Amino acid sequence: MDIEEDVVLIAGPTASGKSALAIKLAQQFNGVVVNADSMQIYDGLRIVTARPSAEEESMCEHRLFGTVSPHEAYSVAKWLEDAEGHLKDILTSGRKVIFVGGTGLYFSAMLDGLSPMPPIDADIRKKWRDIYDAGGDDLHGELLNRDPEMAAKLKPLDRQRITRALEVYDSTGKSLLEWQDKAAHEALLGFVSTKKLLILPERSLLHERINARFHTMIENGAIEEVQSLLEMRVAGNLPVMKAIGVPQLSAYLRDEVSLDEAIQLAQAASRQYAKRQYTWFRNQFSDDWQDVSSS
Repeated sequence: MDIEEDVVLIAGPTASGKSALAIKLAQQFNGVVVNADSMQIYDGLRIVTARPSAEEESMCEHRLFGTVSPHEAYSVAKWLEDAEGHLKDILTSGRKVIFVGGTGLYFSAMLDGLSPMPPIDADIRKKWRDIYDAGGDDLHGELLNRDPEMAAKLKPLDRQRITRALEVYDSTGKSLLEWQDKAAHEALLGFVSTKKLLILPERSLLHERINARFHTMIENGAIEEVQSLLEMRVAGNLPVMKAIGVPQLSAYLRDEVSLDEAIQLAQAASRQYAKRQYTWFRNQFSDDWQDVSSS
């Protein structure tokens, strides 16, 4: 693969092989790998969040991995601010910047800017996410009844964006379009040449990787990692406590489920998350992104 651009974006669902590709390109093109994953930003959960290992990090420079305390609620806006500082520093040194991760909102913020968005009521978010995960109800029809203008802009099968629009409308009484029309911050990557790479493996292969990876996590110390987190008494409503694997292994450590049950629950949650990521990237990032799934 030839890369002339200053910045490389590597996006894809969990367990798709993003980190390995990022390291390979960083070594080949004198690059620095910068994290664009909302969970790998936190310290103390290297195994559970599938952060690059210490050995992998030694292969090339990595930034924004494990840099935030678990006690902090880290936001997209804060990540964008931190990413901008690293972007400028790396480009000034003459190296390439390789952003890698699975958090679609981080990539959207870099490319399109970050519009001010309202807080979403927790109960409303849970209601629509539960409906989404269950695969039930006509989500597009629900949005059409509430917000026909927004519904007209979304494909009926784009259930993730429809769910987001329903959350916003139910929480604020305003269309997501109204919020998106508010002035956005200038796009971070508006002034640099960018190569966009997307990894979307076959779903059956992705599920196999997810299932196998969680067993490997257990062997590598995921239970002990979660135990250490619980001993830190991190508030249960903070993002790190909702990282896939943490609620399930916490339940095991409290003797609420067996280890096998915890593993199965975590694998299922990871597959559901991968499905949402897959849908997001396929619907929003397919046009000008290069699919390198088979590379």
